[in-house]
Amino acid sequence: MEAEAPTHSERSEDTTPSTSSTSGQGEDRPKTKKASLKRTTSKPTNAKAKKRKTARVSRPVPLGYTVHQGEDMLLVISSSTSQYDGSAWTPQKKGSKKKKLTKGKGKISQIKKKKTVRPKPKLANNPVVKEKEDTNLFVPQKTTDHRWGQSLPEEVLVSIFQMVVVQDGAVPFLCRVGRVCRLWNAAASSPVLWRKVTVGHCWIAPGKTQLPKTEMKIKETFDWMAQNRFSQLRNFSLCHWKKNVTYAVEVVSQFCPHLRSLKISYCTGLAVTAFHSLGLHSQSLQGIDLQYSEFQVEGLLEYLENHGSQIKQILFTHGIKNDRLLSAITKGSCPDLELLEVNTKLDSKDCELPVFIHALQMACPKLKTFRMLNVRPLHKTMRNSADSTLGFPLLEELCIATTSYSYMTDKDLWDILFGSTRLRVLDLRGCSRITPSGLSSLPCLELECLFWGQYFCSNVGLSSPKKELHMVTQKWSRTLQQLDIANQLFSEEDLEIAMSHLAQASQADTLHSLNLSGTRITPPALRPVVSQTTALSYLNLSSCRYLPRGIKRIYRGQEDIRQLLDKL
Repeated sequence: MEAEAPTHSERSEDTTPSTSSTSGQGEDRPKTKKASLKRTTSKPTNAKAKKRKTARVSRPVPLGYTVHQGEDMLLVISSSTSQYDGSAWTPQKKGSKKKKLTKGKGKISQIKKKKTVRPKPKLANNPVVKEKEDTNLFVPQKTTDHRWGQSLPEEVLVSIFQMVVVQDGAVPFLCRVGRVCRLWNAAASSPVLWRKVTVGHCWIAPGKTQLPKTEMKIKETFDWMAQNRFSQLRNFSLCHWKKNVTYAVEVVSQFCPHLRSLKISYCTGLAVTAFHSLGLHSQSLQGIDLQYSEFQVEGLLEYLENHGSQIKQILFTHGIKNDRLLSAITKGSCPDLELLEVNTKLDSKDCELPVFIHALQMACPKLKTFRMLNVRPLHKTMRNSADSTLGFPLLEELCIATTSYSYMTDKDLWDILFGSTRLRVLDLRGCSRITPSGLSSLPCLELECLFWGQYFCSNVGLSSPKKELHMVTQKWSRTLQQLDIANQLFSEEDLEIAMSHLAQASQADTLHSLNLSGTRITPPALRPVVSQTTALSYLNLSSCRYLPRGIKRIYRGQEDIRQLLDKL
């Protein structure tokens, strides 16, 4: 091995001549060099020294690699500049073409230097063959080997797909992985994975028109998916469709007998025939969500009149025509209704919604969630109707949040919740007329979330100061998990007493979110809450004018909140 591949240093010693002009090795030089030196002996010694400096002897270019000998093979390492050798664009090095001046008969002639031919290194074939043989030992290349996916059980692959579907949805994930191989296609075709499907912009971008061929392709693809994938579909959502909405709903209702929830969001063109198809085929339908969509109200009213007894959830957007739905519900078209949500857009101007609370309590005694988002409910009483004596006995969540002014008062709140002893979530953001005494008089004893902050309200700074916040924290200090009183104008003394009640109930370890943004909280009032509530993981102290500048921010995580304690 050593004889076959000599090192770089050994080769350079064999091919490189000596260039020392003062040593005694000048006799070994070629005769032509001696003759040229003798002809210049008539000149002074300084001239000789200069000519000797300019005269250069050609050396072979160093090799572009280095050979190292290992235990059982040779390792060839290329140098950093070898990859540029021989390139057409490589600039010429300095001194590649030199001019030599020779004196002969008073004439000066140019002598071109001959190009040196680089000897190509020859490596023995045995090391290369041996290296290939060694690599084959570690990378088997047998034809009988299979990939891991072909031996993976289909049940395991379905479980992996299920994790992705829960997080990202069935479409378009399952459509893409089904094209990998036959095994993945079989796993992606499992009906268990297609129980919840959301279809959005799959074929065409929003706002663009559809060509006839594109529209036909959409219908054919949707038909194939409904017939081959939606046999166990439970929840279906259609978003941002401007055409073929009625066709999609009709196909889903015909081929999905187990459909329980239908959501049409930001769509237009839902006709009456779609509701007729739902009434004929979807006997298991329980939830209808039509928020931010345009549909024919007459078709939905007819559907609720005939099949409203099976509906448990209704969500729609406030509008002049859509308000007829609330009137139909208060008349008893949905006696088993459990969730009712009415919302509106943030830029909507007309947000007043007349609500007949007592009639709604009598028509929907099983209501558990009642939300009116960004809507100003107007409490109305119907003529010749007896007031409800039960209220909402099963109500667990009430949301009357708004970004503008609210007419809700303590009396209106009591009329809604006088029989709601199971209330867990109360959202009164924007309701500036509600007082702590009105909250403390509610019959619910295990309230977990209270959102009472004032946001985007033009009259926040003009509202009168409030007192007796400690009545709220004292009543629900053992059960409160989230408390939001942002921008509420309570005094420093009220806040300090209220925070002390929360700190005294720290052994329950329930409070984990506290929003005090824009309040008059002080460091002495904040210190006991931070030190004793060990479960607190979110604390908002932004825009608190009575706190030092360095701590007025949002704290996330228990470690971040513990560091705040050293600064108080």
